[in-house]
Amino acid sequence: KRWYGGFQSETAREKRPPRRAGGIRRESTRTTLPTCPTHARARARASHTRKRATTTGEEKMATTMMSTTMATRRGGRSLAAQSQRRRSAGALRRATRMMAAQQPKKILMLGGTRFIGVYLARMLVDEGHEVTLLTRGKSPVTTQIPDDTDEYYAEYAKAINHIACDRKDADAVAGKLKGSGFDVVYDINAREKEDIEPILGALPNLDQYILCSSAGVYLKSDEMPHMEKDAVDPKSRHKGKLDMETHLEAVGANFTSVRPVYIYGPLNYNPVEEWFFHRIAAGRPIPVPGNGKQITQLGHVKDLAVAFTKILGNDKAKNQIYNISGEKFVTFDGIAKACAAAAGAPEPELVHFDAADFDFGGKKAFPMRDQHFFASIDKAMADLDWKPKYDLLDGLKDSYDKDFGRGTFRKAADFSVDDMILEKLKVMA
Repeated sequence: KRWYGGFQSETAREKRPPRRAGGIRRESTRTTLPTCPTHARARARASHTRKRATTTGEEKMATTMMSTTMATRRGGRSLAAQSQRRRSAGALRRATRMMAAQQPKKILMLGGTRFIGVYLARMLVDEGHEVTLLTRGKSPVTTQIPDDTDEYYAEYAKAINHIACDRKDADAVAGKLKGSGFDVVYDINAREKEDIEPILGALPNLDQYILCSSAGVYLKSDEMPHMEKDAVDPKSRHKGKLDMETHLEAVGANFTSVRPVYIYGPLNYNPVEEWFFHRIAAGRPIPVPGNGKQITQLGHVKDLAVAFTKILGNDKAKNQIYNISGEKFVTFDGIAKACAAAAGAPEPELVHFDAADFDFGGKKAFPMRDQHFFASIDKAMADLDWKPKYDLLDGLKDSYDKDFGRGTFRKAADFSVDDMILEKLKVMA
């Protein structure tokens, strides 16, 4: 049977063969009775209409819709027909949006050779986009990561294009990008307004400028979580990120700014989970400031990269700012315990200290700011059709198994500050 929106087509019913019994075709034995001329003419008209139906799916649908329209005009509106038309129109709109979203883009990415950019570039290539990385050319453009098979990496490396250029050299950038025809810029490593000005100057007709900012721009508040509309701190060490957002808006760019909280995951160049893993691996107590109940938030790098892809071509994201992180919050003590669980180690000894009692000489005693610090991701989840995949423990396991657990890390362990704390508190390491 052929079905269209829950209705069996007339053509399909006409072509249905006589029923079979025991594998033998059973011909109809019905006696044809004489009928009146009026009925005969009616049946002839109906037969003529059925014969005009063609065998193509499009023409069958057109016939069904025409019949439905005629019935409506006669006042016999069918609720099922109305529902079918709404479903068909909705499906067409969804298909159109999907086709638009799938149109390959010519993308320039800055910051595509480490951490966030490494995962994001792969996702964009996998979606069929043409991706070019702009780097200074001082390190390899692509490297194989634990998630890559040899075959996948070979294909990815072949797909990536490269421009060697210092992004702060406006003349060089203009020369390299002139006539390049890029549609979209993903800027993952810009820190100051001066970093983005040469790119904007060389590419005046961009469709989108997608920026990686930071949730560190928010003004410290007693009301949490931070939301995108909250006040920002002009004295923040991330002030440059704010300046970039302001500049993009001022020049009329179609921009989207992403404000992650703490990012973690394999290849992390910031000592977030790595700081804990070093101490767990050495079997040392873990110093935690205050009472360890400070609430914060971590987001996995792959979830962040997916959110970035959801912004591409998304009209809802035009000139918007989004917080991106994990879905749940966690205490400082909770992070230490989760890192130990991810590493398959016993629960660590936690030593709480008051930072005001020490002079660490400019060194950091803990990898996170000593305060409550977390943000709402509701806006991103609603606008971007995005939801974090990783919970904290699974994400930390992914990081440990594909990085620290393999003996790779960005910074060697330094326990000098720990020793100062443990000595004063008379705790044996």
